[in-house]
Amino acid sequence: MDKLIIKGGNRLQGTIPISGAKNAALTLIPCALLTEEPLTLRNLPRLADIDGFQHLMNQFGVTTVIQGTRPEDFGRVMSMEATRITSNVAPYDLVRKMRASILVLGPMLARSGEATVSMPGGCAIGNRPIDLHLRALEAFGAKIELAAGYVRAIQPDGGMPGGDYDFPVVSVGATENALMAAVLANGTCRLFNAAREPEIVDLCNMLVAMGAEIEGIGTSNLTIHGVKRLHGATYRVMPDRIEAGSYACAAAITGGEVRLEGAKADDMMSTIHALQAIGCEVSWDAKSVTVGASGRLKATNLTTAPYPGLATDMQAQLMALLCKAEGASVLKETIFENRFMHVPELIRMGADITTEGRTAVVKGVETLTGAEVMATDLRASMSLVIAALASEGETTVRRLYHLDRGYERLEEKLQLVGADIERVDD
Repeated sequence: MDKLIIKGGNRLQGTIPISGAKNAALTLIPCALLTEEPLTLRNLPRLADIDGFQHLMNQFGVTTVIQGTRPEDFGRVMSMEATRITSNVAPYDLVRKMRASILVLGPMLARSGEATVSMPGGCAIGNRPIDLHLRALEAFGAKIELAAGYVRAIQPDGGMPGGDYDFPVVSVGATENALMAAVLANGTCRLFNAAREPEIVDLCNMLVAMGAEIEGIGTSNLTIHGVKRLHGATYRVMPDRIEAGSYACAAAITGGEVRLEGAKADDMMSTIHALQAIGCEVSWDAKSVTVGASGRLKATNLTTAPYPGLATDMQAQLMALLCKAEGASVLKETIFENRFMHVPELIRMGADITTEGRTAVVKGVETLTGAEVMATDLRASMSLVIAALASEGETTVRRLYHLDRGYERLEEKLQLVGADIERVDD
């Protein structure tokens, strides 16, 4: 198993290319199930989760062709064609590794009239039930059965008539599944209190490019008029706002300045505001975001919230940055109840952090020290890398399969801007 060896102290300076968004790509890929025609995705990140989802699509009989396989390439192009769906079952062995697998439920139900999907896995960051996914599908007319760890969704005779669903709490995944199920309904489906994340907008835009009829894109109230069929399309995956925010934290904690090429400021304003509150200098144009820091960082209070609030996926990285800020910061996690698993590892590096429930108090320290640490989930992994870049001495980060799920060739991108980081066999 690989590990990262990071020697801290280098000031990051230069340009990092931002990849296509993992969270968007994992929602766009299952849309290939909605049409017999080819769907081509450009700017697809080179990640373990993408490979896993490709294998899941192959399980259903979807043919996939990938371009851009040269080692020096960032991003790939994948064409998918679901001329005939040969299976409507997503088995446990494939689904257990990746929570996003549940996103085949809606499109498979819409296209085949029936779908059977294993209960999902993914990062162990808290209780993430799929009941909202199922309630939305039931509101549109689907029948839901649960047995032996599987979900079975079935259309009524004549297809799903449509209906209304008001989410009791905002759910990104449930909004995505409901959207993909609704586009081929026989009637109109309406979603209230729907998620508004940029990845939801990206999904809506691609579905419209495929012939879907959706009103209210970018708002919390979506109206989907079902159509008889969708056609193929070629679509570019949006830039990854979480990857961009992660590298922004890396630049700031080292007192450097990095241009995040391809990042879209409008999608990451909550992160930009947090960085500015911490004392970072942030500027942007239509094609990039530039982040730098000089002098001591400042403590601040941050609370995660559904979009347009601060993304829970940025909490761990910002916590690492605040470990070097002057004063005491308070971070409140409102989305998941078990997302402070990186705290003990940061403490091993000299951080001063205390937690109670979903609140963490971070007292900035003058010096972080390299140590052997272990990644516990995807974003926690990145927080350890960020802290290591500003630590004295050498840090070893283990369990890199978490990082490889969400950051395309991380060590190569950091090397581009002067980091002393190397992946080696353990």
